Amino acid sequence: MAKINLRPLDDRVVVHPLEAEEMTAGGIVLPDAAREKPQRGKVVAVGGGKLLDSGKRGELSIAVGDEVIYGKYGGSEVEVNGEEYKILRESDILAKVTS
Repeated sequence: MAKINLRPLDDRVVVHPLEAEEMTAGGIVLPDAAREKPQRGKVVAVGGGKLLDSGKRGELSIAVGDEVIYGKYGGSEVEVNGEEYKILRESDILAKVTS
């Protein structure tokens, strides 16, 4: 994955989705049309934080390199240099995957 030239605004996060499962737990190979949308991805860029009433920016709890789980239909899908990305608000991210 090459470095992208995207800088999300406010509390938005750019995520590179991980590949969807190609096989079920029982060993059945799924065609592209039957695969579920991925809900996991790696954060590749974060915004500066939401502008608060005080005029300061709120800190994001997500950082570049984090692996996250997000809502199935959340955010907007974009294509940059032939790669698919999702742009999500921090509130669309459900969890951060920890080791």
